[in-house]
Amino acid sequence: MYRAFQIYTLFPYRLNYCESFFFIFQIFYSVIQLAVSVVYISVSQNPLTSESVKQLIADGNKEELEKCFGARMEFGTAGLRAAMGTGISHMNDLTIIQTTQGFCRYLEKQFSDLKQRGVVISFDARAHPPSGGSSRRFARLAATTFITQGIPVYLFSGITPTPFVPYTVSHLKLCAGIMITASHNPKQDNGYKVYWDNGAQITSPHDKGISRAIEENLEPWPQAWDDSLINGSPLLHDPSASINKSYFEDLKKYCFHRNVNRETKVKFVHTSVHGVGHDFVQSAFKAFDFVPPEAVPEQKDPDPEFPTVKYPNPEEGKGVLTLSFALADKTKARIVLANDPDADRLAVAEKQDSGEWRVFSGNELGALLGWWLFTSWKEKNQDHSALKDLYMLSSTVSSKILRAIALKEGFHFEETLTGFKWMGNRAKQLIDQGKNVLFAFEEAIGYMCCPFVLDKDGVSAAVISAELASFLATKNLSLSQQLKAIYVEYGYHITKASYFICHDQGTIKKLFENLRNYDGKNNYPKTCGRFEISGIRDLTTGYDDSQPDKKAVLPTSKSSQMITFTFANGGVATMRTSGTEPKIKYYSELCAPPGNSDPEQLKKELNELVSAIEEHFFQPQKYNLQPKAE
Repeated sequence: MYRAFQIYTLFPYRLNYCESFFFIFQIFYSVIQLAVSVVYISVSQNPLTSESVKQLIADGNKEELEKCFGARMEFGTAGLRAAMGTGISHMNDLTIIQTTQGFCRYLEKQFSDLKQRGVVISFDARAHPPSGGSSRRFARLAATTFITQGIPVYLFSGITPTPFVPYTVSHLKLCAGIMITASHNPKQDNGYKVYWDNGAQITSPHDKGISRAIEENLEPWPQAWDDSLINGSPLLHDPSASINKSYFEDLKKYCFHRNVNRETKVKFVHTSVHGVGHDFVQSAFKAFDFVPPEAVPEQKDPDPEFPTVKYPNPEEGKGVLTLSFALADKTKARIVLANDPDADRLAVAEKQDSGEWRVFSGNELGALLGWWLFTSWKEKNQDHSALKDLYMLSSTVSSKILRAIALKEGFHFEETLTGFKWMGNRAKQLIDQGKNVLFAFEEAIGYMCCPFVLDKDGVSAAVISAELASFLATKNLSLSQQLKAIYVEYGYHITKASYFICHDQGTIKKLFENLRNYDGKNNYPKTCGRFEISGIRDLTTGYDDSQPDKKAVLPTSKSSQMITFTFANGGVATMRTSGTEPKIKYYSELCAPPGNSDPEQLKKELNELVSAIEEHFFQPQKYNLQPKAE
């Protein structure tokens, strides 16, 4: 403070008027930031984070203080996700208490019977020793907030997959659910994921209402820090045993070939990538009468350090699956199943006749699972009139293969915005109308195979994939061969997706604004290299030139960037920002009608289109973008 005053007294002699004003602002901002950090020390009862702040102040570490106290984490439809650590911009004891207090007050206004119904809370295995933060600790503090307000809490006693929270909300008819997880993010991150009473993730305007309520309840309530209060409380319930039993009983209804499963010679390897999935996938296999899969020993048990992988995300492909392939080769297993650390996603790989391993993309596995669930449904439902109430969903950046299957087979297909919050809520609307939602998926290896969970579920997807592979083996078919058969019957759908890393929001905004003003003000590009653009939909601004009034039908959001280009050659490409990672993603697809498809030519043309998009639209050199690490 004294140093800031010294600088302040000197500035008029050294700076012009504009510079002086800016400098005053900087000093004022630094003082405010310092004040916030001092207040943080006074209200935080976590000695590790408090000492960390004191040290930063003593060291005059302005840069680190800026990172910790520059801005509060924003609560959005995905809840919160940030690194664990000190300050209001990080996940820690204090920010969890503040968030839960706001959420609690918001729920009280929304549900008159909150004190009768209650909420469910669970957690993954993440931990951050330097700040004392862990998913378990955060979950207990969140439970304390509700219980001290007289609200029942169903707190799982051990780690669970994320889909168990929405399942519990629906199964017990609760008001809301909280899952403490950062899914497949780097090890330092954690998150606070929220479900509404319909069993689906929250959508707007709940996020804005919760965010306002958090700001109004920042001072920790009496007893907020004492999580020992919940021990023995009549308001605390452990749903672990009953929910486990109910979930796997419900899952059994999606087992179509129990005899095949008992007798199959197909061997499976499973990895939970140091996350929560091992025990639950073992139980799922038992529910389907399978011999449980071989578990990758180095990755079987939860470990918040994720020591064997650079990124704990099986969507990254072969790099994360190296140990799985080694075990599969050793045990003569043909299929690898990989969950992400909170077990809501699934990756599948298959050993090819060449000896190579093929990792299926999210779109490819979506095609296989969609075909399988429809085929199995059709066998049990000979009445074709039931097709009129049958639905499948996928996100707008996912492959359109389900649309092609739906057109030929006569059921309904709908496209939603990106993310299972949209698919889960739409599925619930359809179910409430008496419709049968058979399947939903997104290209980011997320699958809803059983609508008793209105979210992606890697546990059910793993065992259903195993049954599919086992059934195909009785026909001497591999997953790869069946995928080809699907494309031959319904038309090839060739996809390619990747991303660039960019940590600067200003750069990202500049890149997208350039696309909106490509040929002068408010003129989107008409070509991309040699490829002619036939349509543009911008879900940031709400523009869609395919509509008579030029207004997009799907919901728009100014807080995220998303533009879809349709090309004259039948290609579609979407560029969008990630809600949880510093990435600009792209998704591209070429679709061909059945009967006249040349997959190699389609791949070649799609690669050329993607190269043109990277060169002309992303301009990585100009914007200093970092490509995806191979």
